[in-house]
Amino acid sequence: MKPKPNLARQIARYSELGMLLPASTIVGYIIGYVLDKWLATTYLYLVFLLLGIAAGFVQLIRELNKDGSDGKS
Repeated sequence: MKPKPNLARQIARYSELGMLLPASTIVGYIIGYVLDKWLATTYLYLVFLLLGIAAGFVQLIRELNKDGSDGKS
């Protein structure tokens, strides 16, 4: 039987999930912005922004599935 996690761990876990999507979105935008300035283009920030959003959702879904699949079937 698994011990019940304490409140501080649960708060830390879900605040991490809450910051996952905004952080990946910001990182994707920054990478695209820097590449736009370096390569003198105007569209890469949008491409990397969308990639950052997609990566954030993928990681969020993986983390939530990890929580849901604790061995109970």
